Amino acid sequence: MDLLNTLVDKGLRRELPTREEALAVLATSDDDLLDVVAAAGKVRRHWFGRRVKLNYLVNLKSGLCPEDCSYCSQRLGSTAGILKYTWLKPDEASQAAAAGLAGGAKRVCLVASGRGPTDRDVDRVSETIRTIKDQNEGVEVCACLGLLSDGQAERLRDAGADAYNHNLNTSEGTYGDITTTHTYADRVDTVQKAHGAGLSACSGLIAGMGESDEDLVDVVYSLRELDPDSVPVNFLIPVEGTPLAKEWNLTPQRCLRILAMVRFVCPDVEVRIAGGREVHLRTMQPLALNLANSIFLGDYLTTEGQAGKADLEMIADAGFEVEGTDQVTLPEHRTETAGGGCGSHEAAGCGSHGSAGCGSHESAGCGSHEGGGVCGTPAAAAAPAGEPRTDLVAVRRRGAGTDLAPNA
Repeated sequence: MDLLNTLVDKGLRRELPTREEALAVLATSDDDLLDVVAAAGKVRRHWFGRRVKLNYLVNLKSGLCPEDCSYCSQRLGSTAGILKYTWLKPDEASQAAAAGLAGGAKRVCLVASGRGPTDRDVDRVSETIRTIKDQNEGVEVCACLGLLSDGQAERLRDAGADAYNHNLNTSEGTYGDITTTHTYADRVDTVQKAHGAGLSACSGLIAGMGESDEDLVDVVYSLRELDPDSVPVNFLIPVEGTPLAKEWNLTPQRCLRILAMVRFVCPDVEVRIAGGREVHLRTMQPLALNLANSIFLGDYLTTEGQAGKADLEMIADAGFEVEGTDQVTLPEHRTETAGGGCGSHEAAGCGSHGSAGCGSHESAGCGSHEGGGVCGTPAAAAAPAGEPRTDLVAVRRRGAGTDLAPNA
């Protein structure tokens, strides 16, 4: 297919595809899907080999958020039966992080619900970052605390944070349909603050909220322009008790096309499969590793994910390997101007200064939008194709905020 040959050539040169080419990827047929995956896989392997970076979420403060993000179970007015608790102590957070690191995670994403941190909150998170770094050599720490005020990004950096996550989530044109308590520009401003402070920016999107192909391409092109080092791709989990609970718009094939489009537009950036992979990709998850080079291990913020052991088996069975702490995630041209190996913000990739987000779609979630699904949940029988898979959505009842061992 001429389109795919063109996109591979552009991806190997870090050349931006045209909008028409990106839209054409989303419009490909199921008959062409494996060709699309194979083509985007060439670009992925060129820049990242067969390595898969593992990230682990720790929800520092869950629920009771004053923002009204429609996709989020922690939102204002949510009736979802999620865990609600105030700030974990530094040792509690470090203990939770240790479980993910023992499972092979390289980066810990510290997330807290809310509009944004107070200066006291920044002090609290800074102490937590120092504790985790002191107890775990070589770990990367990403903070995801919502909208930042002047000087807060610098304080997090000085405490040892490597990255800051804040997602754009959707296109600027449709942002007001999803959230009214802050603006798209607010999110851009926060990523700019993180970028300006020398933090590695992480910013992504949520697919499946009823957006059009044009909206998806808009947000991915905005990310490319902003140039974050990491782009989490979340697939909406319609959690009961939220306004988008009835939005079941995704198929495994649709998810693979979206990931391929992101890879072609952002060829040399860490593309992370974040919340919702278990729910929407299901048995097609291994194919997605040919497109993305990063995933979350175990559970998400407020919902359960696939068993950590199953994640590791999936990576090995698909012929990939877990990226070690001694390996640099990003290609050399993106790290040579950066201080550490987390990535730079040079004009080579998907971009940042808009809204970081380790993989969540709300100001409180570093990598999921509510959590992931539970791939191992026993369901009576497979649901018919196209039917909502509510059997794969379960509220997190283990790990941070509970007395039960975490999933990692």
